[in-house]
Amino acid sequence: MSGDERGQRQVLVVGEALVDLVQRTDGSRHEAPGGSPANVALTLGRLGRHPQLLTHLGDDDRGRVVRGWLEESHVRVTASAAGSTSTATAVLDATGAASYEFDLAWSVDASLAGPADLVHIGSVATVIEPGASEVARLVADRRATATISFDPNVRPALIDDADAARAQVEHLVGLADVVKVSDEDLRWLQPDLSLTDAAAAWLAAGPSVVVVTLGGNGAFALTPAGRVAIVAPLVRVVDTVGAGDTFMGALIDGLLEADLVGADRRDALRELPLGLLEQIMRKSADAAAITVSRPGADPPTRRELAAA
Repeated sequence: MSGDERGQRQVLVVGEALVDLVQRTDGSRHEAPGGSPANVALTLGRLGRHPQLLTHLGDDDRGRVVRGWLEESHVRVTASAAGSTSTATAVLDATGAASYEFDLAWSVDASLAGPADLVHIGSVATVIEPGASEVARLVADRRATATISFDPNVRPALIDDADAARAQVEHLVGLADVVKVSDEDLRWLQPDLSLTDAAAAWLAAGPSVVVVTLGGNGAFALTPAGRVAIVAPLVRVVDTVGAGDTFMGALIDGLLEADLVGADRRDALRELPLGLLEQIMRKSADAAAITVSRPGADPPTRRELAAA
């Protein structure tokens, strides 16, 4: 499929873009653009999809760096003005895994959203007000015309009311067609259920596909047709920053490649063959493996992914 053909279906990503301040175990600090939805948009841009990112950025040096980073990878950035660009401090442990501390504000102007056949939402943008309510309204409005994908990517450090956040996530799961969630997030969101039972409960709420990523142990997915599981590629991990977002972006790319995006393809998505889903998940895991093999949120291009 050519780049022009890949561009026929339009993608809108809604959520935070910020600056990651990465603190490594040797005491060094590194500053780089990031934010979960921004990383998903970046992945899609590098895979040739030219998405729009609807976000909230400061009119400051950091905001200009974030915008340039995204636009260089073919992401069209539409941002509400903010006083200063948000930051997330990622503290890495000895394995390269990151924990986060945030200095973040989030609001969004849904009137700036362009047309889309797929709308992706996730992370802080779905639970932090005043933007979270606007995101939920946008999704409810767009569901009649677009596929909805959702990655909760929970940040408990930013959540004051866990029960309210869990209820908001459940509401959005019910509106989504495709949900990707990490095992860690799913355990926080559904503490009384096993991963499989929690994924099954979410599938019953409305989505056609629920994918649970398991870090170095791969991923599994549930659909109305059954269950798929994959193993993760073996790779030397530099850090895990952006890995789940890369998986999410590549998953969306795979659904676009399979012509399963758009409200008119909702029935076909619900009947997604398990073998095809396995192929898409393996490609998504390959993309995430490339990201963890190098520092920061640095997803592969389509050429790099094909070579892998």
